[in-house]
Amino acid sequence: MSAGVKSIVALSVCLAAGFLLSILSCALYGNWWPLVVVFTYALAPLPNAIFGQYVSSDPLADVSSSVADFGRFVTSILVVSGLGLPVVLAHSGIITNAAMAMSVMGGILVYGTIIVYSSLFRGHSQDF
Repeated sequence: MSAGVKSIVALSVCLAAGFLLSILSCALYGNWWPLVVVFTYALAPLPNAIFGQYVSSDPLADVSSSVADFGRFVTSILVVSGLGLPVVLAHSGIITNAAMAMSVMGGILVYGTIIVYSSLFRGHSQDF
């Protein structure tokens, strides 16, 4: 297998493990509130995907697009809320601490997979 295929397989295993931990945090403890966090997994990359095209292609330019910055800001809100919501639910007594730990670990795996995938397979076109 080539290096690209191996990295795709490894990333898919990490992503599946993250979703499995998130779903098990709901199913094992009989409380489905941590499943709300899964929606933030799907929504978190969207602002960067939508507003990321407004980034300047010149690496030496000091100009930053406010639209791209807004996309990064919304993405950071979704990531922080996805990791913080289980902590708030556990603190208020809605879910158990074990469910919180599983949900947070699943979120770290999912968000880490998204970050690694976007950094590995970012299209760099170089004109030589």
